[in-house]
Amino acid sequence: MGRVGSIIAAGAKLSQMYAERLLDQVTHENYARFASPGGAVIKSNHPAFVLGHLSLYPVRTMQYLKLPEGPTALPAGYEPLFKFGAECQNDPAGTLYPPLEKMKTFFFGSYRAAIAAIESAADEAFDAPNPAEGRLRDLFPKIGMALNFYMIGHTQVHLGQISAWRRAMGLPPA
Repeated sequence: MGRVGSIIAAGAKLSQMYAERLLDQVTHENYARFASPGGAVIKSNHPAFVLGHLSLYPVRTMQYLKLPEGPTALPAGYEPLFKFGAECQNDPAGTLYPPLEKMKTFFFGSYRAAIAAIESAADEAFDAPNPAEGRLRDLFPKIGMALNFYMIGHTQVHLGQISAWRRAMGLPPA
């Protein structure tokens, strides 16, 4: 295990433990609904959207490290439904978004694979230029910087949305 990979993996594993706690008491009946405490609808990212959006990033990890996509390969329809700029939709019937259990299985499985790849990568892999273009490369010029953000910072920001959604839905803190 490389030194850099172990540092990124430690934070990514913590994010995954947090995601597991946040998904407790999230059900197929509520996972894709906007919260509406007191009848006021809050148009905020719900667990279905957050899980799907975050699931777009483990495959980038594999691509950046020049590894086969394997279990991180995106299911059909994920990219347009969850890409940056896609709008989270209220889906009380549970028909727009994939079933919760499928989403959880893919989310956790793809992150396990990406974290394992990060842990086993040589330190030199993280020093390579970020293949992204534009602002993402400006912010994170090296692959290690980008993966650190994708696997930790970006993940935690969106998991915070689930935390706020939980409270608005009347669920206890995670």
